[in-house]
Amino acid sequence: MNRILKTTVIAAAVMSVAGVAQARDQIRIVGSSTVYPFASYVTEEFGATTNYPTPVIESTGSGGGLRLFCNGVGEGTPDITNASRRMKVVEFERCAENGVTDITEAKIGSDGIVLGQSNTNDVVALTREDIFKAVAAMVPVDGELVENPYTNWSEIDSSLPDREISIYGPPTTSGTRDAFEELVMESASEEMDAYEEAYTDIRSDGVYIDAGENDNLIVQRLQEDTGAFGIFGYSFLEENLNTLNAATIDGVEPEAEAISSGDYPVARSLWFYVKNQHADDVPPMYDYVDMFMSEMMIGSDGYLRDIGLIVLPEGEREEWREKVADRTKMTVDVLK
Repeated sequence: MNRILKTTVIAAAVMSVAGVAQARDQIRIVGSSTVYPFASYVTEEFGATTNYPTPVIESTGSGGGLRLFCNGVGEGTPDITNASRRMKVVEFERCAENGVTDITEAKIGSDGIVLGQSNTNDVVALTREDIFKAVAAMVPVDGELVENPYTNWSEIDSSLPDREISIYGPPTTSGTRDAFEELVMESASEEMDAYEEAYTDIRSDGVYIDAGENDNLIVQRLQEDTGAFGIFGYSFLEENLNTLNAATIDGVEPEAEAISSGDYPVARSLWFYVKNQHADDVPPMYDYVDMFMSEMMIGSDGYLRDIGLIVLPEGEREEWREKVADRTKMTVDVLK
């Protein structure tokens, strides 16, 4: 009887370990809705061309993904998180506090943030100051800061359309929101004498509409609400040029070359982060990572360029590819 019990226990343990190993053959990825289309392409290619299952990927937003990633190490936590802005120092420190102490950072390309609308409208020429005045909670009027009174674009500048201001945008957990606040709100407010420091507070009177993490939902809203604008990544504009156009910002059109060169003023970098402590328990993780960083994916003739990724210059691509291949351990110094 004892031998039978021991044999049963051992068999159950082996089956349990085998089940865990099988489950961990499937990579878990979370993060940015902007990076999601690119990462999804890689996951599908990975599932189709290797003996491993297609990774599970969730669009949680950059902030949400980093929060899940930094929750700890082990089962129940993601292996990789995508981000449409760089990890913050406070996030890195939270990772460390929760035992996530070996992270490799990967930069995959660039993207622009656009102010898109239904192409039933003419293209609108906006400045960052115009956009700031449309969405800021407090704006200068007659030399004083007051609650934003603007309800129509033509009230901001008579050359702008006589049209109600309505803007669908990302929530505070989104990397697109972070980048918008930095590249538009901070930049514009720093050029205005009314503000003693960078100002990023968004109005909450219904003009700016929190449309969630999924940029595709914003695109769908604009097809129904043709008088509104939406804030989202350039790749979603490129995928929907049959129904959308985008405002020029400070006289520059959101085009791939202008984003890559930095001429377009609202451009940002795209990233993912790898939890190296999961490598032993998730055997396919590095194979996926290396595929993502390959020329086949992020190169000048890569697949991801065809779906809207703005590729990095060749030297920069190679530099990041080497860092990832070496599993370079990230330090807080690179974020400061």
